[in-house]
Amino acid sequence: MKRATLTNMHRLAMLVMLGIVPAISAWMVGKKQAADPKKPNIIFLLTDDHRWDALGVMGNKIIQTPNLDALANNGILFRKAYVTTAICCVSRASIMSGQYESRHKINDFTTDFSPEALAQTYPALLKKQGYKLGFVGKLGIDVKNQPDSLFDYWSSPKERQPVYELINKSGKMVHHTDSVNTDIARFIDQFADKGPFNLSVSFKAPHELDGTPPTYPVQARFKDLYKNAAIPKPETADPKYWDKHPDFFRTDKNIGRDRWKPLFATEELRQETTRDYYRLISGVDEVVGNLVAQLKQKGIYDNTVIIFMGDNGFSLGEHGLEGKWFGFEESIRVPMIVSGASLPKNLIGKKSDVVALNIDVAPTMLALAGAEVPAGMQGKNLLQFVSGKVAPRKDFFYEHTYLGSPRLPKVEGVVGQDFKYMKYIEHDYEELYNTGKDPHETANLAHNEAHKQKLSQMRTRYEVLKKEVR
Repeated sequence: MKRATLTNMHRLAMLVMLGIVPAISAWMVGKKQAADPKKPNIIFLLTDDHRWDALGVMGNKIIQTPNLDALANNGILFRKAYVTTAICCVSRASIMSGQYESRHKINDFTTDFSPEALAQTYPALLKKQGYKLGFVGKLGIDVKNQPDSLFDYWSSPKERQPVYELINKSGKMVHHTDSVNTDIARFIDQFADKGPFNLSVSFKAPHELDGTPPTYPVQARFKDLYKNAAIPKPETADPKYWDKHPDFFRTDKNIGRDRWKPLFATEELRQETTRDYYRLISGVDEVVGNLVAQLKQKGIYDNTVIIFMGDNGFSLGEHGLEGKWFGFEESIRVPMIVSGASLPKNLIGKKSDVVALNIDVAPTMLALAGAEVPAGMQGKNLLQFVSGKVAPRKDFFYEHTYLGSPRLPKVEGVVGQDFKYMKYIEHDYEELYNTGKDPHETANLAHNEAHKQKLSQMRTRYEVLKKEVR
């Protein structure tokens, strides 16, 4: 009996080291659940166009996000989280598949996963582990062929961009964020006691409502929030930074500039647009508070892990732009939190500076569930990064090839710890930024003789990574 127990313990330790069994299961050894560790519920929360610094816990002194801040303080805050492509359809496909765009090949709003590819996404793989599946909100991938039959609960309209003001079955107007809140509550009421569940929640907020001009419809109860807040002007909002862009980029046909005009062209517009952006995020924060309260009321909070992130960042006037797409920090850097009482105690309240990516979400969820991570997934288990079992990334490949010039010039590059290299591939135009010393990316060093060697190194690394991500 002692010999068998020892063997099982060794086997579990080996599986943890390999990343096949999550740290949570190992931590449970010696507890009442040791003989049959209970799989945690896993909730994934995704905001739309949510930049990295639009959270109180990330140092923003204006925005009010107490519930998201609490998630971070009760889990792991990833202070350097990024997306590998900053556009909704591609980033969401990368999140589900754990793959770069170069591998999953979803690069527009009309392509979906093949049945074979869908079977290798985190929802399908968790279902094989006995998880009940729920999806709420904006899908963001091809809406004509939704994978709704895979899920036990599905609430997602068949539209590329859902509107903010919905008319419910009673004929009343409901804000999209409040509608998501209702669906979350319904799912948990229905599945809280039916074994482990995986709920994926995708907010519309704080994405603008597309139109001419774009708008930010805010819930009525938040319309006065931040009304007296003075929003600091970003350094690169100075017109000289727009003027620094190359001719092919510096055109009114550029979508980032086209959308900048009605929302950021004056100081008054910039202030109010940013306030509305913050108001929509505070609306999401309220939903997170309701979610946590319901989990506690149901008695399942202690066995639930919540992962939160944005699908891409967002420029609020920096570099003369509005939106995402390009390789600037405002565009590609996002908030990311992994939170839950069942995490190993030494990870609770940890603030990590390891580079985390959207492709890491799927393998992290699978590891939490004790499932094997497919070899085709290119991301890593985030818990292994934080615990030191996997060496931190030194860099990663960035790619955005949707549409092309002049609307969205195609860009690829390498994001390193202290330097960033971006290449506009249609024009063979290069950018090199020393992000360690110049975090706002004010000076392009690609033609600076003093950085000739660094430019050569980044070019070489770019070619290597471009091949590796396929």
